[in-house]
Amino acid sequence: MAKKKRLNQGQLRRMRVNAQKRLHSEISYEWNDEQLGKSEDGVVISRFGQHVDIQSEHGEIFRCNIRRTVDSLVTGDEVLWRRGQESHSGIKGVVEAVQSRRSELSRPDYYDGLKTIAANIDQVIIVSALKPDFSSDMIDRYLVAIENSHLKPVILLNKIDLLDDTLRPQISSILEQYQSLGYQTLYASSKTEHGLDALNEQLRGQTSIFVGQSGVGKSSLVNMLLPQVCAQTQEVSDNSGLGQHTTTAARLYPLADGGRLIDSPGIREFSLWHLECDEVTYGFRELRQLQGHCKFRDCKHQNDPGCAFVEAVKKGDVSQWRYQSYLRILQSMIEKRPARHIPPR
Repeated sequence: MAKKKRLNQGQLRRMRVNAQKRLHSEISYEWNDEQLGKSEDGVVISRFGQHVDIQSEHGEIFRCNIRRTVDSLVTGDEVLWRRGQESHSGIKGVVEAVQSRRSELSRPDYYDGLKTIAANIDQVIIVSALKPDFSSDMIDRYLVAIENSHLKPVILLNKIDLLDDTLRPQISSILEQYQSLGYQTLYASSKTEHGLDALNEQLRGQTSIFVGQSGVGKSSLVNMLLPQVCAQTQEVSDNSGLGQHTTTAARLYPLADGGRLIDSPGIREFSLWHLECDEVTYGFRELRQLQGHCKFRDCKHQNDPGCAFVEAVKKGDVSQWRYQSYLRILQSMIEKRPARHIPPR
């Protein structure tokens, strides 16, 4: 028997794109104006290729086509849409315009350039956990992106039921340093429902988004907050120790006490190669105030004489581990920037 040839990432991507095009051609439907109702306000719950789920002002969910004149549409977008007089292959209306965004959170993609994850967000909940391995570097990368998006970050440590006497001092010390920088931190366990009240209070009246690595338990937290949702969850792989992707598209959920929660797909790595070095510095609150105080304008903030960053570390004003995290991000921007990429902003 001939050995089955494995497809590379580019071939798999093209197959997905072609499948999406076939799906669009099969179920797309164009209404005449006479077949559409009046214009209504709505919010994008989730997007699936050329279709979106829209929540109406009365809380109903409608799957809609997107007009070709609408360039970009993501979860959280506020839109103007019109419902059709009849449903066609499950499509019940059409989105005709998108309102200006108050805010957005984006990340770079090697294939698609800068991708907006969600729009009109008030705060970003960075979900971390003890399994897969706790990563302060990942938290720092998210903080850089969030600070440059001028959104409010909140750090949430999930799965604290796994916290033992060996790990507790180390993890507590790191989170206390984040708190000293003015970052709010929360603790939760979707298994024991610890921290449910505090998390509900944090989310009340806000549009929030859960972000983090695959496997940190974002969907499990959604199920803890909204038991009726039954979001798909999956355990961390015992073989690789890595999280498994369960949420495949960002989805918005209305909260009973007011506010909205967006669950975003987990990722293995959060790159920042679309940013300038000064923007990375801005993302570190303790380094931001030192920017421009080095002896030389082209200071690399390493072994350069008169570096304000190095002096601050020596004095204890900046922690060594945060400074090293900053240097690793700068290095990764050089090493992992693709040959063909969108230019930094």
